[in-house]
Amino acid sequence: MNGLWAVLRREYLQRVRSRWFLVATLGAPLLFGGMMLVPILYGAGREKAQRTLVVVDETGVLFEQVSRRLQEAGMNVRQGEAGKRDSLATEVLEGRIGGLLWLGPEALRRGRVVWEGKAPPGLIRGVALRDAVVRSVLEQRLGEVAGSEELAALLSGGELEIRLLEKVGSGVREGEPAWVGAFSGAMLLYMVILFYAVSVMRATLEEKTNRIVEILVSSVRPWELMLGKILGVGSVGLTQLAVWLLCGALLLTLGLPAVAVSRPDFFQGESLREALPGPALSALFVGLFLGGYFLYSALYAAVGAMCSTEEEAQQAQLPITLLLVAPILFLMPILENPASPLAVGASLVPFFTPVLMYARAGLGGVPQGEVALGVALLFASVPMVAWFAGRIYRVGILMQGKRPTLPE
Repeated sequence: MNGLWAVLRREYLQRVRSRWFLVATLGAPLLFGGMMLVPILYGAGREKAQRTLVVVDETGVLFEQVSRRLQEAGMNVRQGEAGKRDSLATEVLEGRIGGLLWLGPEALRRGRVVWEGKAPPGLIRGVALRDAVVRSVLEQRLGEVAGSEELAALLSGGELEIRLLEKVGSGVREGEPAWVGAFSGAMLLYMVILFYAVSVMRATLEEKTNRIVEILVSSVRPWELMLGKILGVGSVGLTQLAVWLLCGALLLTLGLPAVAVSRPDFFQGESLREALPGPALSALFVGLFLGGYFLYSALYAAVGAMCSTEEEAQQAQLPITLLLVAPILFLMPILENPASPLAVGASLVPFFTPVLMYARAGLGGVPQGEVALGVALLFASVPMVAWFAGRIYRVGILMQGKRPTLPE
């Protein structure tokens, strides 16, 4: 076990002390956070005047509803008079207000309004303007035949109540935020497992091509060398994930409130909370990452031991990569119906479990027994796959110039 610990320690420290590790670990969240927050906050500072609109209501009945909805979208609204168009246009040209919104008779009939400004309102603001006017017109025209609460429910898109005739679990999360959260988490699992598993293959291939492995196997047994590499690179992956999760928590805690204050039109707090995983789902993410990483890294280590060049490794890893890519092909139909026989069966296949089980659990409604069974099968398959990969690793690690044959 001393040899295993030595290999693990070497693999971990060699990568953690690397300059590129620091760049990737700290630079990635900083770059991502900067790309997301800086343009929004910078634009918010410059667009303070641009978000001030003057609404001229020639209908006499729409200003209250339109202004309320525009303010909810993060705009500052004041009422203007039609007879003061020249002075209002001067304010626009001088940059004191962002634009004029004219609500004429066509607004009540067709939802058509006129925008006057130095520049177009932009895609997001244009959609917000049209949505505010159309909803206000519908509220005005339908208000006589429906109560305010019923009308508000209709204008918000209605509500879909789901009643399952057969109990498939509890905690079903419906709606677009839950779907986005489940899809994003599954794709993130796919990417991090592939990235770190391939790192094990490259570490094995590098030591083999540099003939370092010939010295290492004189001190440690091949299985200790393979397991030490897997644990060492996996520890690096957990370290990076921990740093990224911490940076993500800081971003949510410090960055999003600033965005919410400066640009309410960019911030949907309720939707964001629905998309974020809870403690149980986060723990499942870590467990599935560990199981998937150990499973695939053993296979990729065997590929690295089989090959002598990077070109050979790229060809030899294709079957294993297809095993990891295959669940992505099932991801969309499973997200559409996470309780279908296809979803249940595919998510219990150990090679597919990390991606598909998280996608199903992210939407909720999956029995806890199924989740536990999938995770148990995943971890139970790790020793068998590791034994199989270890046999290939032991034979191929010292071979130079040719791949091991099937009998070998």
